[in-house]
Amino acid sequence: MKIRTIKELLDARLIAGEDFLDNEVLYACGSDLMSDVLAFVKEQTVLLTGLNNPQVIRTAEMLDVSAIVFVRGKTPSPEIIQMALERDIVLLSTDHTLFEACGKLYEGGLRGR
Repeated sequence: MKIRTIKELLDARLIAGEDFLDNEVLYACGSDLMSDVLAFVKEQTVLLTGLNNPQVIRTAEMLDVSAIVFVRGKTPSPEIIQMALERDIVLLSTDHTLFEACGKLYEGGLRGR
C-alpha cells in the first residue's frame, strides 16, 4: 500500500516527507511501546503511535520504518520533524485513536507482520 493511500484512509495531515508518499508499505504496527516495535517490526512498515518523542524516530530509523502516524491528533515537535526529514521518514498525524487507525488500515487491506 502506498503511504499516500494510508494518508487518505486515515484523513491524516502530512507533517514531513512529501517526496516519499508514493513509497510502498507492506506492514503496519500500532504501539506506544518501542520495545514491542523493536521486537516485532520489519522494514517497509508504517508505525502508528501516540508516543511523541525522539525515541520514536530513533526506533524507526533502526528498523527502516517508512512512515510514522501520530494518532489522537498529536503533532511532533520541530526537533522530531527535523530528525524525520534527515532520515527520509514520512510523518503523518490523524485525529483517530490508535485502535481506529489500525482498524481502518486493516480494513483497507494492510496487515501486520
